[in-house]
Amino acid sequence: MRGARRPFSQLPFSQVPEAPRVPHGYVRTEAREIAIGWPAGAHTAIHVRTLGAGPPLLLVHGFMTSSYSFRYVFEALARDYRVYAPDLPGAGRSGKPDASYHPERLAEAIGAIIGALGIRGCRAIGNSLGGYLCMHLALADAGAISRLVNLHSPGLPTARMWALQAALRVTPSAEGLVRRMVAKDPERWVHKHVHYFDETLKSREEHREYAAPLKTREGQRAFHRMLSETLDPGAMRAFVRRLEALDGRFPIPLQLVYARADPMVPPIVGRRLSRLLPSAHFVTLARGSHFAHVDAPDLFLEVVRPFLSEA
Repeated sequence: MRGARRPFSQLPFSQVPEAPRVPHGYVRTEAREIAIGWPAGAHTAIHVRTLGAGPPLLLVHGFMTSSYSFRYVFEALARDYRVYAPDLPGAGRSGKPDASYHPERLAEAIGAIIGALGIRGCRAIGNSLGGYLCMHLALADAGAISRLVNLHSPGLPTARMWALQAALRVTPSAEGLVRRMVAKDPERWVHKHVHYFDETLKSREEHREYAAPLKTREGQRAFHRMLSETLDPGAMRAFVRRLEALDGRFPIPLQLVYARADPMVPPIVGRRLSRLLPSAHFVTLARGSHFAHVDAPDLFLEVVRPFLSEA
């Protein structure tokens, strides 16, 4: 790296190296495929990476990423747990069914993945959209997950989300437009929209991993539905009402982890969630980003390990 760069200072696409600057253990995880009965009456193939031995720990990635996003924490977590990291339906190497991607439906899919793996009652870490979906799952089925680390997830509708939803609704053939935008150059799209505190962590390897589903019509359709359905601010408003009805206590032990800087989900979302759920353990990271498990893995692990190990 040629000197220090400003936080979130994006490398020119042409300067992104082929291989990651920091080596990782993703290739040493075991790859397997399972089938889940989702959507109802159908079956979807789910790609899962596993590593380690011990109590089960589920890792759920966020929007526009995959299990690959946990590459820098796999081996450390696998010293204490049997780690399972699926690609969500519509993402990575998993199936991209023509189905509803409403957050409650995708939460059902995570529950089906837990059931198919035989790890009901597991601990879980959810990043971004993954944390939001795991919270939905805990609200619907408190026995599916025993405790949850929520890393920088959305959950409260923001002005940016309302603006995006309005644009999708008023634009004729919005799905076709989104497809054309991402299909033009999926790897450049990933480069532009995945942000790290330290952008030198990016690589062409990562671009290919995240761009692969965006190169197919099925993946483009799933991407559009996640934009328009999973991240629907109306659904988030209903989610907030459900949290308000809990009188401050989430159904399972919950840790909310938010970095001080994030161009993707404003950190104030975490503070507002913590005020809705004072029983949750709220932590602010002094460094790192929306993907602290990538650009501040040691700090992230220092924070989440004690919470995960509690009885």
